Amino acid sequence: MSETLKEAFGQIQAEEDLKDKTKEFLSQKTKGYTTKREFHYTGMIAALASFVLLVFGGYWFYFIPTVKISIDINPSVELGVNRLNHVISLKGYNKDGENLINTLDIKFMDYSAAVNKIIESEDIDSLLAKDEVLAIGVIGEDNRQTEKILSNIQFCTSKKNNAYCYYACPQEVEKAHEMGLSYGKYRAFLEMQKLDSDITVEEIEKMTMRQIRNLIAELSDSVQSETEKSQNGKNREYRGHGDKHSDGHRSGEGYGKNRY
Repeated sequence: MSETLKEAFGQIQAEEDLKDKTKEFLSQKTKGYTTKREFHYTGMIAALASFVLLVFGGYWFYFIPTVKISIDINPSVELGVNRLNHVISLKGYNKDGENLINTLDIKFMDYSAAVNKIIESEDIDSLLAKDEVLAIGVIGEDNRQTEKILSNIQFCTSKKNNAYCYYACPQEVEKAHEMGLSYGKYRAFLEMQKLDSDITVEEIEKMTMRQIRNLIAELSDSVQSETEKSQNGKNREYRGHGDKHSDGHRSGEGYGKNRY
């Protein structure tokens, strides 16, 4: 019995020795693989970082607008255009503007095709036929892309009655957006506010560009008329109340003749 136990324990001890030796052997043999695996992970991290930069760089390149096009007639809409001249964002600044961009499939189109589709749409064409005014602003940095877009849009609208284009820098547009207005109506609001300080953003928002231009013309005529009346009144007062001298005579041409 004792001999049998000795043999059993001996086998167990032998197996433990064999396991330890096997572990040591495998550790030595796989040391190189561990290094390679670490190197492999480092390569994967670098590749992943490059991929992330590529994705975000591509997003920045394609989905960040560099120029905006503000279109106002009564629908007021704004198109965001990227470096590749594609429309990548659309915003309506009133209900009519929202309805217009929802009915036209222009996102990701070339800006010139998108603008043509808007101004040739039934809604805009009908408004222009009623003598409405179309204002298109090109908003961006003073660079080659902005100049080219403005030139192309001017050519596109050259055959349209009551249509005009203008340029604006992005800093000016921020204030318009803060007030919830497209830049075209914001410009008109500032112009009208000089003539009538009581005008509100809500009133401007509901008006067509033709109504705005007509009101500006009326207010300008009224201000000019009041200025002329005031000036004429001052002139009459000056002519009728010359300076009196000690002898009671008024200064003037007649008095000069009598005196000399």
